[in-house]
Amino acid sequence: MTVGGIDYSLINTQEGLDDFYQTNKDVNWMGFDTEFIGEKRYHTLLCLIQISTEYGYYLLDPIAVKDLTLFLRMVESEDIVKVTHAGDNDYRLLYRSHGTIPKNVFDTQVAAAFIGHRYPLSFAKLVEAETGNDVGKGYAVTDWSQRPMSEKQIKYALYDVVYLRELYDTITRKLRENGRLDWALEECALMTEEDYYYRDPNHELLNSNIAKSSRTKEKVFLMRLYEWRRATAEKRNYSKEMILPKKIIGQLVRGVRGGTESMRQNRRLPGKTVQRYGDLFVDMYNEPAKDEELAVVKQIQRNHTDDEEDDMIVELLYLLMKYRASEADISHALVMPRNAIRRMKQEAAVRKSILGSGWRRELLGDDFVEWLKHFDDLKLSIEGGKIALKFS
Repeated sequence: MTVGGIDYSLINTQEGLDDFYQTNKDVNWMGFDTEFIGEKRYHTLLCLIQISTEYGYYLLDPIAVKDLTLFLRMVESEDIVKVTHAGDNDYRLLYRSHGTIPKNVFDTQVAAAFIGHRYPLSFAKLVEAETGNDVGKGYAVTDWSQRPMSEKQIKYALYDVVYLRELYDTITRKLRENGRLDWALEECALMTEEDYYYRDPNHELLNSNIAKSSRTKEKVFLMRLYEWRRATAEKRNYSKEMILPKKIIGQLVRGVRGGTESMRQNRRLPGKTVQRYGDLFVDMYNEPAKDEELAVVKQIQRNHTDDEEDDMIVELLYLLMKYRASEADISHALVMPRNAIRRMKQEAAVRKSILGSGWRRELLGDDFVEWLKHFDDLKLSIEGGKIALKFS
C-alpha cells in the first residue's frame, strides 16, 4: 500500500503480525509510535501502532489484532534498539495494558536535550531542525478508532516514524562529538526500569493543596474520596472527571462535615451529585480512621507559604542548576523541573531521577547533590558580599 508517496504494510490479522515478526525479529533497530484515545475513558484505548524497521514501514491495528505478544517481545528485546520520540507515553501505555517493560531504548526527545535543543521539543520541530524536512501541521485531534482510517490519518501516522532512523543517526553522531552519548543513554535507560512506571496510589492526595491545608479528619475523607472516584471510574471505564469533577472536590471537603443538608444548600455543589452520593460521602467522612490511613496522611507536607527562606533557597538552587546546564549546553528542563526540589520530599521517583543519576551528579557536582539531599537543614547566609549555603 502507498499513501503520500510512502509504501507501508497494514497488519490487521494475527497471521499478518506473525509474518511481520518472522521478517523483523532479528533487526538491529525498530522505530515505533502509538495513537490512542484517553478522553472520557479510564482505560486508554490503544488504536494504532506505527513501526519502522530496515524492511519498511508498518501500521499495526491493535483493535483488530488482539494478541500483541510478538510485537511486545520485540519491545522487550535487548538486541533491538527501540527508537521513539517522547516514548515514555507509549511505554507507560504498554506497561499499564500489558505489563511490558522495554529494553534498549533511545528517545529522540530526551537525547536532543543533550545537544542543545530545549526540552521537551515537538517531533515536527526536531525533524525540521535536524533534517530540514517539514512534516506539516499535526492531525492528532481525530478519532483513531474509526475504521477504515482516512488517507490523512494514515499519512500523519506514518510521518511519526519515517524520520526516526535519520534522527537517531544524526543525534547519535552529535552526541559522540560532544561526549554526551553516555549521558543520553543513561537518561533513556530510566524507561527500562519498572520503578519508572510506578505511581504512588495516593499521589493525588499527597500532592493536593486541599489536603495540605486541611485537618486530619478532612485529609482522611479526601483520601477515601479520591479512591472512591478512581475505583468507580475504573469500574465504569469513565474518566475520573466524569465521575466527580475536580473543581468541586474542595467544596465537598469543606461541606461534608455539615451533613447532607448542608451540602444541598451549597450552591457550588451540583444538586444531582449531592442527591446521588451525599449520604455516601457523609458515611465516608464519619467512619473512624484506620491506622494505615493515618500513616498515609502523616506523609502530607503542610503548606509553608510564609517560609520565605525556603523559597529563596529553592530559587537559588534552581538558578544554579540552570547556569550549570547552560554551560554544558543541556536543556535545564530535563536536568531538573522547577518544582522538583519540593517534590523530592514526597516522591521517590523524583528523588531517584535527580540524586541517583550519575550524569546529573557529574553535571551539578557533589556539593549540589548534598544540598538537595539535606534541603531541610540548609540555611542561607550573606557574608562579606558572598552568598553561602550552610547546613544548620
